[in-house]
This record gives sequence, C-alpha cells and structure tokens, in this order.
Amino acid sequence: MSRTSAPPPVDRRPDDVTLSHGLKQRHLSMIALGGVIGAGLFVGSGAGIAKAGPSIVIAYALSGLLVMLVMRMLGEMSAANPASGSFSVHAERAIGPWAGFTAGWAFWFLLCVAVGLEAIGAAKIMTGWMPGTPEWAWVALFMLVFCVTNLAAVKNFGEFEFWFAALKVLAIILFLVIGGLAITGLLPGTDAPGTANLSGDGGFLPMGVDGLVVGLLASLFAYGGLETVTIAAAESEDPVRGVAKAVRTAMWRIAVFYIGSMAVIVTLVPWNDPKVVEKGPYVATLDHLGIPGAGQIMNVVVLIALLSAMNANIYGASRMACSLVARGQGPKALGRASGGVPRAAVLFSSVVGFGCVLLSYWRPDDVFMWLLNMVGAIILIVWIFIAISQLILRRRTEREDPSRLVVRMWWFPVLTWVALAGMAAVFVLMARESDTRTQLLSSGGLTLALAAIGYARQTAGARRAAATAEASTD
Repeated sequence: MSRTSAPPPVDRRPDDVTLSHGLKQRHLSMIALGGVIGAGLFVGSGAGIAKAGPSIVIAYALSGLLVMLVMRMLGEMSAANPASGSFSVHAERAIGPWAGFTAGWAFWFLLCVAVGLEAIGAAKIMTGWMPGTPEWAWVALFMLVFCVTNLAAVKNFGEFEFWFAALKVLAIILFLVIGGLAITGLLPGTDAPGTANLSGDGGFLPMGVDGLVVGLLASLFAYGGLETVTIAAAESEDPVRGVAKAVRTAMWRIAVFYIGSMAVIVTLVPWNDPKVVEKGPYVATLDHLGIPGAGQIMNVVVLIALLSAMNANIYGASRMACSLVARGQGPKALGRASGGVPRAAVLFSSVVGFGCVLLSYWRPDDVFMWLLNMVGAIILIVWIFIAISQLILRRRTEREDPSRLVVRMWWFPVLTWVALAGMAAVFVLMARESDTRTQLLSSGGLTLALAAIGYARQTAGARRAAATAEASTD
C-alpha cells in the first residue's frame, strides 16, 4: 500500500475488537496519574540534580511542557479514534502502514526492556531487606505474579494499577506537604531555609548551561509512561469520555508533582549533597528533615513504583503487540485472545522481559548495555510520530467528522510545530553529549531497521493487492 493510499479511518477499531471493556473511569484516571510516577522520579532524578543543581526545576518545567503538548496531541487523536494500538494506529492512518509498524514495535521493545529493568530494581530492594536470598528468585516471582495478573481479566490489571498508583500519589502529596511546611518553617524542629540552597554553592546554575542541558535530558525521559493511558482507554467502558477526562486531569497534576517535588528538594537540601545521588533525593530530603525511618519508607514507595511499572508495561506491551498483529503487522500467533485478553501476547512480552533480565546477568557489559542504548531515545522517536500524525489527522478529522474532536490541541497547528521543534532541539542536545549520543545512534539504528522492514512489508502488501485486483478483473 503506497503512502498516498494510506488506510481509511479505522472507525471499526480492528485492533481491539476481541478485547474486553472492563476498565472503569477511576482506573483510567489513576493509570494516567500513576503511570508516569516511577523509580525514575523517586531515585533517578538525583543524577539530574547533581548535574544541574537548583536549575533542575527549570529542566523539569521545560520537559514537562513538552510532554504536556505531546499528551494533548495524543489525547486528541485517541478520543477521536480510541484503539489499543494508540499512536501506532494513528501513525498508520496518518502516514502509512510502515509508520505504524515502526512506532508500534519500537515501543513494544522499549516496554519489554523496561519490564526487565524494573524487575531487577525491585529484586535488589528485596535482597536488601532479606540478605542471602537470590535476586533471580525475586525476579522470577515478580514476573510470574504480573504475568498471571495480566493473563486474567483486564479489570484485575486496573485494580492493581489503581491501588499502586494511589499509594504513589499519596506518597508524593505527603512529601510536598511536609516539604512545604519545612520551607515555611512550620515543621516542628526545623527552620525555614530561605534561598540559601538555591543561591549558594555556585548559584542557581552551578554547572552552567551544560549542566542544565544534562538535567533537561534526564528529566525528559523520566516523564515516559503517560502513553499507557491511551492504550488502556480502548478497554474502558466509555473510551472517548475516558481518555478525554484522563488526559485533561492528569497533565497539570503530574506537572505539579514533578516540578513541585524538585523545587522542594533543591530548596531544602544542598544540591551537591552526596546523599542526593547515593540514597535518592526524596530519602535525602526526609533524612535532612529528621523524619524517622525515611529510608525504609521510601524503599517501600520505590518498590511499589517498580512493581506498578512492571504491571503497566506488561499490559502495554501485550496490547500493542496484539494491535499490530490484528493489523497484519506481526506473527498471527500473538493475536490469539480468550476471555477478552490477548494471552499469547502477554506471555510473549513477559518472556522477552525475563530474557532481558537473564542478559543482565550473563552479558551485562556488552549485550545488555547494547539493549539499554537501543531503547534510550525510543520514547522521543514515538513522540515525533505522534506529532506528525496529529498534524495530518487533525485536518482530516475536521473535514470528515469534526464532532469527533472531543479533545482539541491548543493553538493548532502552532503548538504542534513548537513541540516538533522542541524534539528536534533535544536530538541536537543528545548528539552533543557522549553518553546520550550513543543512545541516539543506537535508537536511530533500531528505528531505521524497523522502518525498512515495515516499508518492505508495505510494498509487498501493495504488490499482492495489485496482483489480486488484476486477477479478479481477468
């Protein structure tokens, strides 16, 4: 099928006709809020603070703005055409089958690798609590639990994520309240720090613009995970209303959680305190305030965040794989579903995730690092597909059925182009840094390989269709 003969709007949503609709609005709202609050925020943000200093607040604000624009675009398309393939379906409709193939399988691969990383992180916490127990046993247990959870009805996934996300959100809110009281001097036993930590030790930009750039790159990829809610929306009771409400309410709340947390941390704790990296910024802040048991409390929160991300990523990977297969973009065996659940895709995605864990033990310095580099910039590439698809589909929907635009991108098309320019700028910044340059090249190589395969499949399909049409006219 050629670019000019891209498939018509998928009103019938062929990728989710076999799936159930067991998710409720409360599930979607909490998936949207909790899906992005993971270990990257609770622990990984410490590295960004160590590089950017207090200016990490600006870094999170800039990256948060870009993410809000991307989610608004994705929300517009998903509310107009809910599908469990989400942006992959939108890319196929807007650009062509090769684009849907590329975006979908790249994202599936990212989620599978992420499942492995989260399992390893959770296992390390458990072995810290129970010394002498093997990490691989905890990994196997977590994989088994969440594989079984996702093999059952989708409402089980929804319930797990609802309570996991609720606990994470509660932890963030409590942290912001405690931090706010400490900053104003109202927390017993503490004095208001003023601006000493914001202006001291090198000032607000202690590492200069280069430090801000590193912090920006670190913060940008910490926002990954919001896309899951548009995948889950297709299995909700009211997909259009569900995704519209979830996207609208989640964006600003997540911005408050992220930017607010960073502001509290750098105001209360010196940015160059070694504990910020060693223990994580949240533990370092609570320790600084003398909160008893802060380390263990945050370890519980981080464990919940990792398990929640595992659960959500197995879900997202299985639904994306099922969607791709239903559109003829993958092996048919993965499209088998029973009871409204794509069980073959769940099993396959879990096995691939566990395979990544095994590689981390067997080949940690070469093969596993190669996998990590390949997924380093995938989320940014997915966002580019989202922006380009929205530019095309918005015009098409306005012509064909404007009533479907329940969610509208702000100041279209200006802000869509602003978002694309922002993504291009991030690519340039990644190319400047040696660590991120490797990720950029590896992710780019994976994307080009998938695009070549997808285009070859598209061309072969067009030839078969032409041959069939010619034979039918003879």
